[in-house]
Amino acid sequence: MSSFAKDFSKAMSQAGTSQFQEVIRQELEYSMKVELDKILATAPSNELEHAKKDLEGFKKLFHRFLQEKGPSVDWGKIQRPPEDSIQPYEKIKARGLPDNIASVLNKLVVVKLNGGLGTSMGCKGPKSLIGVRNENTFLDLTVQQIEHLNKSYNTDVPLVLMNSFNTDDDTKKILQKYSHSRVKIYTFNQSRYPRINKETLLPIAKDVSYSGENTECWYPPGHGDIYASFYNSGLLDNLIAEGKEYIFVSNIDNLGATVDLYILNHLMNPPNGKRCEFVMEVTNKTRADVKTLDGGLNVIQLETAVGAAIKSFENSLGINVPRSRFLPVKTTSDLLLVMSNLYSLNAGSLTMSEKREFPTVPLVKLGSSFTKVQDYLRRFESIPDMLELDHLTVSGDVTFGKNVSLKGTVIIIANHGDRIDIPAGALLENKIVSGNLRILDH
Repeated sequence: MSSFAKDFSKAMSQAGTSQFQEVIRQELEYSMKVELDKILATAPSNELEHAKKDLEGFKKLFHRFLQEKGPSVDWGKIQRPPEDSIQPYEKIKARGLPDNIASVLNKLVVVKLNGGLGTSMGCKGPKSLIGVRNENTFLDLTVQQIEHLNKSYNTDVPLVLMNSFNTDDDTKKILQKYSHSRVKIYTFNQSRYPRINKETLLPIAKDVSYSGENTECWYPPGHGDIYASFYNSGLLDNLIAEGKEYIFVSNIDNLGATVDLYILNHLMNPPNGKRCEFVMEVTNKTRADVKTLDGGLNVIQLETAVGAAIKSFENSLGINVPRSRFLPVKTTSDLLLVMSNLYSLNAGSLTMSEKREFPTVPLVKLGSSFTKVQDYLRRFESIPDMLELDHLTVSGDVTFGKNVSLKGTVIIIANHGDRIDIPAGALLENKIVSGNLRILDH
């Protein structure tokens, strides 16, 4: 067979495959539409409009999902961003602050993503209501931060919480405690999307309810949903009418994500006069960023990320900020860090203690016995002194007495059936503790 014939045959084969795939995609989208229409038909009249917007948004995301080919990221095509697209924070800070910083602040809205539950840490209800420092919750600290800002500069920076259907009711109940604070607090709900069976690619939900047996059928579709949900809520239009121009968005469990006046000033008063529409804070990776994923998923949930919208804005900029602005609390290992004397608390903000000689955060790995907050708290009579700690690994049945000090690298491993009680007042410096150590009352 000639080369021309081979190429022609290959092209025809590829065209046939492409047409077949397109037919499959169309059939899947039609089947999805039929199922979503059935679900929508079960919506009460007072929920119909909201449910319709949610499912329309899901259909668009499902369409994108079907259009994607190959891996989500082709790492071979990833290149370094242009040299000027990421600026060091020190350069931004060096510009200083203008005299009219209050007028700049009055154009700002702080948005916290508040859709997550505390289930991964063994808690019920919104994660934002977990106590993290001196009995203050994530939400308490957030309100304190913004209230301090408003009092210090005589401004009116509001707090907006993007709740999910999982967190909305409990969050609204607790907001009453802040009624006398100097912070206006608003809420809106992010979308509610149906999980789909990974075999049939159809929703596992049969109606719009999300309680009881249907709890696992729905999910909030990631923080990238903020744009559509904020707009659909009507709250965005109200804030724009009040003269607000910019939003600062972060997860409510990131205790380092406070309003930075230098970044805000750079955003609103760029040195070259060219208005920047989107700033993304980026930070260098550390050892703590290395994660592993569990496999064996039976369902698929489609999500989007808030930062992915950077391509939709003009004159976007990345700012390489200090690691201190990235302080998420995802596990009890993170919780131990923020509860310790590594940090001091002032007006809702955590800052690294001046007594720590180096600015890096210790690497802490607590075992499965510490996963739930209730178990974690029971195993520490008091939080250890960690000012000189570099690395802590704890595995098995381990408890800590009062006033324990940990320095350097400390590894404590209680094998199955063993128990280790670290006695009160103990100093562990560059130590490996294993075996069985019981401290009994008498």
